Amino acid sequence: MTSARMLVLSLVASACLASPMLAGAPRARDLGVPFEGRPGRHDAITDVVGVEVGHTTLIRGEGPLKIGEGPVRTGVTAIFPLGKTETAGVAAGYFVLNGTGELTGAVQLDEHGLLYGPLAITNTLSVGTVGQAMVAWSLEHVKDELDLYQRTIPTVAETWDGPLNDIYGFHVKPEHVVAALDGASGGPVAEGNVGGGTGMVVYGLKGGIGTASRVVAEESGGWIVGVLVQANHGTLEQLTVAGVPVGRELLAERSRRSALSPALRASRPRGEGSGSIIIVVATDAPLAPTHLKRIARRAALGLARTGSTAHNGSGDIILAFSTRNRFRPSGSALTTWEVVPDEQFDPLFDATVQATEEAVINALVAARTMTGADGVTVEALPHDRLRELLRRHGRLIE
Repeated sequence: MTSARMLVLSLVASACLASPMLAGAPRARDLGVPFEGRPGRHDAITDVVGVEVGHTTLIRGEGPLKIGEGPVRTGVTAIFPLGKTETAGVAAGYFVLNGTGELTGAVQLDEHGLLYGPLAITNTLSVGTVGQAMVAWSLEHVKDELDLYQRTIPTVAETWDGPLNDIYGFHVKPEHVVAALDGASGGPVAEGNVGGGTGMVVYGLKGGIGTASRVVAEESGGWIVGVLVQANHGTLEQLTVAGVPVGRELLAERSRRSALSPALRASRPRGEGSGSIIIVVATDAPLAPTHLKRIARRAALGLARTGSTAHNGSGDIILAFSTRNRFRPSGSALTTWEVVPDEQFDPLFDATVQATEEAVINALVAARTMTGADGVTVEALPHDRLRELLRRHGRLIE
C-alpha cells in the first residue's frame, strides 16, 4: 500500500476531468462487445444537452474493519438535469422494479411529476448527509425564493457498499457532496470505481458507475436518450453479456472458487444477490411525467438483458427525466408542454433498453479489482476472458 492510497482520494471527477479512472481505460465497445443502436458523441448520459455529472471518490486505509476509521471505499455522484446554473424543474417519473432501497423525494415526484435541482447517488447510510448538503448547496447558489423552496426535498438514491466499505462509519461528509456538485460538468463521464459506485459489487464482480447513450433516427425525432447506472446487484452466474452466459462460464472455469469470497458473502446484509441498482435515464424528447414512467419501465428490460432477475433483497429503482419540458414555479402563467405522439414512442423505448444494457456492462468493464474492509477482495471482470468467451460464441466484434 503506497502512501498515496493511504490518503483520502477526493477525486472531484467532473465529467470532463481526465481522472486516472478515465484516461486510457477501455469501455465495453473497445473490447468488441456488440451493442444495438447508435451511441451519442460520448456514449454517456451527458450527450443529452444540459446534463452534468460530478463524482467525489473516497478511498482510504486497509486491513481490519474499525467502525468510524475505515477502510473507506465510498463516495457520491451528482447529476444535474439542466446544469448547475439553471433553476427550472424538469418533467420526471420513476419506476420501482424491486423496492428494497430508497429514493428520497419519490412522494413529491408522484404528486407533481417534477424534478428540481440535482439528484445524487451514494451509499445507503449517507442518504441523509447527502440530502442535507444538497439543500445547503442550493441555499448558496439559488437566489430566487420560490426556486429554492422547490429544492428543499432533495432527490437522493442509494445502494449498499458494506462488503468493501466501513459503511457504518459515515465517511461521506457535506464537503464531499459539495465537491461533487461543484465539479459536475458535461462531456465524458468517469466510470467504474468512482463516486457513489466506488465500493459497489455487481454480478459478484467489481461494479460501480456506468453510462451510455443512444441517438434516435432523424425520421423518428432525432432525440437522445442517456443512461447512468450505479450497479451493485446480481450474482455471478446471472451475468450475461451480449447474450453470452459469461458469468456461468467464469464459474465453471473457476470450479470450486467463486468470485464472491466467503468473507464477502458473510458481509452482505440480506444474503448473496442482495445489492441494488439505481438507473437514471435522461432524454431531450418532449415527454410528460406519465410518459417518463413508461420510459423508466423499459430500462428494466435493458437491465434484464444483462442477467438480472431483480432479487428479493435488491433495490432496483429507475428515474427518468426530460430536459425539454421545464417548469418554473411562477404561479401566474399556464405551462405548455410538448409531447411526443404515442406512435413515436417505440424508438425511445428501444434506445432506453439499449443504453441501459450498455451502461451496466460499461460499469463492469471500467471497474478495477478492489480490496476493502477485512481484506475482502472483489475481482474485476477479466477483459481477456470476456473477449475469448464472446469469440467462442461468435459474438465478438474483431
